[in-house]
Order: sequence, then structure tokens, then C-alpha cells
Amino acid sequence: MGKIISVTNQKGGVGKTTTCVNLAAYLAEMGKKILLLDMDPQGNACSSVGVEKIEEGKTIYELLIGECKFEDCLYDTVIKNLKVIPSNVDLSGAEVELVGMEDRERVLKKILNKYRNNYDYIFIDCPPSLGLLTVNALTATDTIIIPIQCEYFALVGLGQLMNTVRLVKKVLNENIEIEGVLLTMKDNRSSLVRDVSDEINNYFGAKVFKTTIPRNVRLAEAPSHNLPISQYDCRSKGGTAYKALAEEFLERQEGEN
Repeated sequence: MGKIISVTNQKGGVGKTTTCVNLAAYLAEMGKKILLLDMDPQGNACSSVGVEKIEEGKTIYELLIGECKFEDCLYDTVIKNLKVIPSNVDLSGAEVELVGMEDRERVLKKILNKYRNNYDYIFIDCPPSLGLLTVNALTATDTIIIPIQCEYFALVGLGQLMNTVRLVKKVLNENIEIEGVLLTMKDNRSSLVRDVSDEINNYFGAKVFKTTIPRNVRLAEAPSHNLPISQYDCRSKGGTAYKALAEEFLERQEGEN
């Protein structure tokens, strides 16, 4: 059975989409069948794998409100084993439309359960909020990856996210677990970074990935070329870090089986 993983943090600018895209891309290059689902109305995840923002055509918005079939909004990417369901700004209105739907928190789960066995892993790039779109993702998911920027303010909203996860686990998805916590934009020269890292490690323990993601210009440049870092500059510090993360991720999966 395919595993569904949401990459989430309601704080923006922590490397959420960067992590979702590049982890998915490296796993696809390692031979895994991957679906990347863009649940952020900004549509940055899909454009980062070569699928321009869809102005006309089917997206996750049409899928959620029942106006298209799953196959109609599935797009090829620049990587062979990686498919994407894109989003665009229309998705912002989906939360309003979902409110009136029956079993509104489980709309995405019902869709993905029919197709999850077609993939090894389904990655969901969640929006930077804790609204109904994110709740749908958390209800559908098996595990979550939490990217955390190594700065003080990144810790401030973490409690709110964990409360949401606990509530979802209690009411909507008793099986949801934390896949891992990823330290991003890390600069080991800063004592504050070391203090924040220590605090995160103390709180999450073994859930924290050993791999960390450094600040890297090439990582920031890659999306403007509509490419994941593996295709743009795999030898950069960001490229080698995300490849190491993919390898560590797979090692964890093997350990669970």
C-alpha cells in the first residue's frame, strides 16, 4: 500500500515546499513511484517540477469539488517516476466550497484511498495555514514531515501545529504519526541556531532527521528554472543534502518493515 505523507508547517518561509519537491524528486530518481500533490494555492510545488501554473485545465481544486476525475488532473513532470496534481489560485476558494460539503474533512482522503496503491509514496505540499485544506491533508495522511527553520520564531507556531495534529488524531485520523522533523536553513556558525537545534532535538528526539538542510543559493535558484535541485545542481550543498535526506528517509522505511 502506498504511503501518504504531508509536509506541513503553518509558518511560511521554512522550506516546506522546497522539502516536499526535492525529497519527492530524489525518491523518484531512486526508482520509487511518486505522486506530488500541490495543496498550496500559490502553486509553487508544481511549477518547481516543470509544470507551469495551470490557468486552464484541471487542478486539485476541480478534483476536490468533484468537477473532474483523478486522471484528468494528473500531469507528467521533468522526472520520469514523478507525477503531479497541480494547484492554482482557484484553490483559495475551495475552503469556502468545502464548508458546505458532507464529511468535508475527509474529501481528500476518500479520493486518495482509491489511488494510493498506484504509488510508493504520495507527498502533499500543505498550505502555510491550519485551515480546511490542511485539515483535509492531515486527515488523508499516514505521516507528516515538519520542516523547521533554525531560528527562534520558527518555534513559536510549533505548539499550534502540534495541537492541530493531536486534534486530528483524536477526531479524524487516529493513525497519523510524525514521520520526521527536518532542520532547514541551518548555519552552524550561529549560536542561536545551535540552541534552537538542541531544543528541537530535546522535544522530538529520534523523530528529528540526522540530515539537515543548509542555506544554499542554488536551492533558492532552482524553482525559478522550474526544476528540482536534483536537476538544477545536484552537486550543490542543497542538492547533496536533499539526496542524503532521501537516503535517510528510505532507511527509516526499511527499518519500519
